[in-house]
Amino acid sequence: MLNMDLCCDELNVNSIAILIKNGGIIIFPTGTIYGIGCSPWNSTAIKQIYQIKKRQKNKFFPVLAYSYKEIYKIASINKIEDKVMRFFPGQITIILKIKNDKLKKILKLNNKIAIRIPNNRCILKLLKKCKLLIGTSANISGEDSFVDPLQCKKKIQKYDAFIDGGKEITNKASTIIEVINNKIRIIREGSITKHEIEKII
Repeated sequence: MLNMDLCCDELNVNSIAILIKNGGIIIFPTGTIYGIGCSPWNSTAIKQIYQIKKRQKNKFFPVLAYSYKEIYKIASINKIEDKVMRFFPGQITIILKIKNDKLKKILKLNNKIAIRIPNNRCILKLLKKCKLLIGTSANISGEDSFVDPLQCKKKIQKYDAFIDGGKEITNKASTIIEVINNKIRIIREGSITKHEIEKII
């Protein structure tokens, strides 16, 4: 682990993108809390994040995407899910049917994948180059998430690059939803409420 602390300028973003491609682990701001991630195509890096977080192997990681185009490449989307995606980029994660067999195998998923486009300028710069990124909370599983980069660094010390975006504005994680039988199921309520979601569908 390199444990580099970097700011979010163009040069660093390019370096971090290369690092991720080569199996690096990064910590980054997400627009809600600090996240930890790696390439979703690198099984070794994914295993390392499970170890860092002390996370159970049956709890799958969500994926951050740069755009709708990237989501359509890996997941099937119905009309209601397409409407919910209007919250992107934002504080909502949608569980969709995965259609990319390679990604399904690497992430050891069943038939579903959790996807989000984050509302953070820095991580979107990185995603523009990486397209997809494992993006889960940078904490030990079951413990509080971090909005303060200094506190995060004290607790999570195994990483290759830490992108310091200052204090995040909220410690609320994203709302997680799934559409079942054309109805919204809230799996975890965060910043966006079920009422807000139902208003647009």
